[in-house]
Amino acid sequence: MRITRRALMGAAATLLPLPGLAQAQANWPSKPVRFIIPFAPGGPVEIPARFIAEHLQRRLGQPFIVETRPGAGGLLGTRAVMATPDAHNFLFTTSAITILPAVMRDPGYDPIADFMPVSIVLDAPMGVLVRPDSPIRDLADLVARAKARPGSISFATAGNGATTHMGGELFKARAGIDLLHVPYRGAGQSVTALYAGDTDLLIVGLLETMSHVREGRLRAIAVTSPQRSPVLPDVPSLAEAAPGYGVTIWYAMFAPKGTPQAVVDTLAAEMAPLAQGSSLAQRLEAAGAQLVLSGPGPLGERMRAEVPMWKAIAESANIRLD
Repeated sequence: MRITRRALMGAAATLLPLPGLAQAQANWPSKPVRFIIPFAPGGPVEIPARFIAEHLQRRLGQPFIVETRPGAGGLLGTRAVMATPDAHNFLFTTSAITILPAVMRDPGYDPIADFMPVSIVLDAPMGVLVRPDSPIRDLADLVARAKARPGSISFATAGNGATTHMGGELFKARAGIDLLHVPYRGAGQSVTALYAGDTDLLIVGLLETMSHVREGRLRAIAVTSPQRSPVLPDVPSLAEAAPGYGVTIWYAMFAPKGTPQAVVDTLAAEMAPLAQGSSLAQRLEAAGAQLVLSGPGPLGERMRAEVPMWKAIAESANIRLD
């Protein structure tokens, strides 16, 4: 059997304590804590990150700093957290962490082996949107048209390998239909393309587009969550046409492997009360999202389910970013 350098390092890590972690566990936090967001400044991930950081700073008496480290589609910030396991650096990211290993040969991390789950932060459905004058009446009509003319209906997303893209590919596979994917550079461009008539459909996060739907500028024919959204009760879930389907955009917090479990549990417990009644929870609920903060267990379960699911979809649809 060939023994790799990575395997030797992993074995050593199980035998030797990482420097400073024993002390960090006893009096954590003993210095400023950083939430690393691996995306460009000003993105939607910053909103819950900063809200939670302010809450934890008041509760735990140390500065909680939100820092963006963009680059390589989120890889640079993710790797930076993995390289600093001192119990004071955490990754605040999106469901992209489970997708990149499926669409890249070597992203430089294993989302399950290299990170410890802290908590899902929020869960937000995506919407399948059309223009108000679209001939596609509803979800059943979409499926019927796609089966009658495979590949003739196009859907826009925020880009190749984005959650919106992968969610669309999963729906195609589960519903037994063929749609033409048209990738754009971000959600904003994909929305513009739909308005311009360049695509027939748009799959996009509802957090970014709920106002378009409420004002009647775009029409939702489906949501991607396993059940209908409370804020769009008349709009079916894709699961109604493809049983078992359910994909959301989620944000989550991770600790690098080797962080004391007591630190992870303390962080999760201090965040949890925000899920009920906080101003952030109320704002997200109005947009169809949910502030979750349910601790390490549910996030670990989701990771174990989604990592292999996205690998299978990427292989079957031949989706590669490198």
